[in-house]
Amino acid sequence: MEALSGRRGQAARNDVMILEAARAVLTADPTAPVSTVAQAAGVGISAFYRRYPSKEALLAQLCLDGLQEYLAIAHAAQALDDPWEAFATFVRRIVAADVHGLTVNLAGRFVPTDEHRDLAAASGRLAEQILGTAQDAGTVRKDLDPQDLAMIWEQLTAIRLGDADRTAALRRRYVEIQLEGLRPSATTLPEDAPTAGELGARWVPRQPADSTSARS
Repeated sequence: MEALSGRRGQAARNDVMILEAARAVLTADPTAPVSTVAQAAGVGISAFYRRYPSKEALLAQLCLDGLQEYLAIAHAAQALDDPWEAFATFVRRIVAADVHGLTVNLAGRFVPTDEHRDLAAASGRLAEQILGTAQDAGTVRKDLDPQDLAMIWEQLTAIRLGDADRTAALRRRYVEIQLEGLRPSATTLPEDAPTAGELGARWVPRQPADSTSARS
């Protein structure tokens, strides 16, 4: 982006500012209008619509970014030699990056594409591999289901108290408590883990997109 100049450079800078602002604004309040995003980004509404024709298009891009970040974190964790450290690092970094909070908050607010579905499937496979390796090594309880991880991240990323620094500090505290509870135990977890269908149902659009709702 630094190599770009003139209108192309400004457009690239606007895109970065819009995405950063959108992530902050829409994670906190997915119903916020695009005018709020544009204001937070410090760009005019026309600059916003030149890059994203609708709010749905912006949400779709944010979700793609979140899925790609998830995959990068998973690949980096999987490269670690120690199974427990790979699993714990995976969990810690997903929580710290807030990618799960991002995608869950946006679920059902836009129509996923094949790219979204492919990235989500790849993310699921990596999570299963990291968890399975740790379970085979005897460092994570055997009755933990891969779908349980989504619920654990959802609980941790729901922590939003005070400013960003305090929120991050509290998440670091509670992720360690959660990790200790995921170590092997003589007790058995009650009830069944959520199914992939139950989690996936949240991605069904909540209402048909139209020209009015898409630009709100």
